[in-house]
Amino acid sequence: MSLRGGPPSADGPVDFRSDNVATAAPEILAAIADANRGTATAYGGDELSRRLDERFSELFETPVRVFPVATGTAANALSLASITPPWGAVYCSEVAHVHTSEAGATEFFSGGAKLVPLPGNDFKVAASALERALADAGVGQTHRSQPAAVTFTQATEYGTLYHPDELAALCAIARRRGVKIHIDGARFANAVAALGTTPAAITWRLGADLMSFGATKNGALLCDAIVMFRPELATELPFRLRRSGQVWSKMRFAAVQLLGYVEGGLWLRLAARANALASRLGNGIRELPVARLVAPVQANEVFVELPGVAIEALAGKGLLFHRRGSNVIRLVCRFDGTEEEIDRGLEMFRTTLR
Repeated sequence: MSLRGGPPSADGPVDFRSDNVATAAPEILAAIADANRGTATAYGGDELSRRLDERFSELFETPVRVFPVATGTAANALSLASITPPWGAVYCSEVAHVHTSEAGATEFFSGGAKLVPLPGNDFKVAASALERALADAGVGQTHRSQPAAVTFTQATEYGTLYHPDELAALCAIARRRGVKIHIDGARFANAVAALGTTPAAITWRLGADLMSFGATKNGALLCDAIVMFRPELATELPFRLRRSGQVWSKMRFAAVQLLGYVEGGLWLRLAARANALASRLGNGIRELPVARLVAPVQANEVFVELPGVAIEALAGKGLLFHRRGSNVIRLVCRFDGTEEEIDRGLEMFRTTLR
């Protein structure tokens, strides 16, 4: 039996469910195959794992510590747990993945920290909301959760972007209040590619202490990472990783994915392709009657509000998507997607909404 991935056939479904449904990038598979030679020290003592800190320090233009993990949820929860005591509060967007989609993982791994969702335009945290929440937090009051951390998702769960000046204002507020800063970068490559900036410019240079560095959604096989911009904060993280089962015996196969991912700018090329496909899709949908874009298309996700009957009709035509409520669908473009898929998807929209 032969199992084959890649884009669907010309008469098959069009799959916009998620970038998690994508294949692994051939370059990363080749890197894994190249690492699959001979023996290597286990549990991160191998040469590839030792190279991670050096390579990512070059990428971020500052000394960092890098810890591979299996999933983005592990990266988020363990990152936040490492900087938040059980009585601490973590401030996040109302739609943040840590708040809506991780089954209380941050609360669990931190031993009870409280997530505090905040509002904002375009599914981002508003600076005014963060300022007000921290001012009213009751610092020093033993009956209140104490401000410990804030997390910003870049790109957000609705595909919008924090521009550097927005992020700088938010980080300045957090810093004035002594709150540590985490970036959820599940789609960080898409953000960097879309903004045309550097990884450093939207992380530690603005005050971020650590981040979840996503790779799986954009070409890796099974690997994300925690990147610590303040290595002194990493003292207890290795123990948290070990205790949570996030230390692999054959760590070289995780490390080589991350090394291959950033080699020669691969991560940004893959992300730029996904972003371009989403822009093409969003521009086409914007011209159609009835359909309304819920958020600006700035990375690789497109959110569309439609009548329920239209959503059912699109599903019947073979369009695969994720529902967000009764009248909103999410369409995600992948690095391995094609313009033909976009055109087929738009044709399904046109024939349904005409």
